[in-house]
Amino acid sequence: MHLRPLLIPLVSSLVLFAAATVLAQDKGTVEPKDLPPLDNPSDPKVAAKELFARKLLPTAGPPWVIGAYNRGCIAGAKEMPITGDTWQVMRLSRNRNWGHPDLIALLKRLSKNAHRDAGWPGILVGDMGQPRGGPMLTGHASHQIGIDADIWLTPMPDHLLSREEREEMSATMMVRGDRLDIDPNAWTPQHLAVIRDAALEPSVQRIFVNAAIKKALCREAKGDRSWLYKVRPWYGHDYHFHIRMRCPPGNSECEGQKEQSEDDGCAPSELGYWFKDEVLHPPPPKEPPKPRPPITLAQLPAACKQVLHAPAAKPK
Repeated sequence: MHLRPLLIPLVSSLVLFAAATVLAQDKGTVEPKDLPPLDNPSDPKVAAKELFARKLLPTAGPPWVIGAYNRGCIAGAKEMPITGDTWQVMRLSRNRNWGHPDLIALLKRLSKNAHRDAGWPGILVGDMGQPRGGPMLTGHASHQIGIDADIWLTPMPDHLLSREEREEMSATMMVRGDRLDIDPNAWTPQHLAVIRDAALEPSVQRIFVNAAIKKALCREAKGDRSWLYKVRPWYGHDYHFHIRMRCPPGNSECEGQKEQSEDDGCAPSELGYWFKDEVLHPPPPKEPPKPRPPITLAQLPAACKQVLHAPAAKPK
């Protein structure tokens, strides 16, 4: 299966995913401030991202995934603890360490496996989702239904990070300056081991990485290579990799992605697309692309309105 962006204009895609990459490096703050109240939150033209960003706690009740990864929400989300023996959560000021309990369990398992198989002290967890999911003010078009998470391509340090470090530390760039391959001074076999551990999780459907990282995986993976089909190149993702789970069992309102073909994605005819000059260095548009209007609440599944206005779970 080829992942050429046939339905998304190339320039718009690059802008969107470049923004996501920058977001991974944007510093946070140790003193986050609440967003100001909206003048008229009931106005149907208000962007859904403005509404969901102002919900600081999840809904009470069991977890329930609603809609698609790029247009949906989640009820009953759970918080990823910010520190464990083999993980630490970054950029706490964003309040994006929420997700379905299955995602949290997955990340905990992955952190232990990374410690065992790669020798990392643990993993650094980037953005997951908001307390009630939904569109975000910055960075992501996806991460809306509690089954997506970003994992930094930087091993967890062997000490407890301070709040300042969690907000200001930068992830490690894995891609060479010319964008044609990984940086050999940054990439290690241990990075392959961590990504492989994530791909071997049955509940993981896709993993997104920079094309240069996919190239390295294709070149270096030995033995059983069946997991490689889950790892797909996409714009950005040169500081982190993005895990996307399948819809949790029984969540009938979750709209999962179609299954991709199980070829390993390493054929030159497929992988070579991402290294074409017009993809790496697209010509500037003749006219600046018009910004897309933000998604409104009415454009999300109807149940997301109920999620938005439901009582909050009691803080722990």
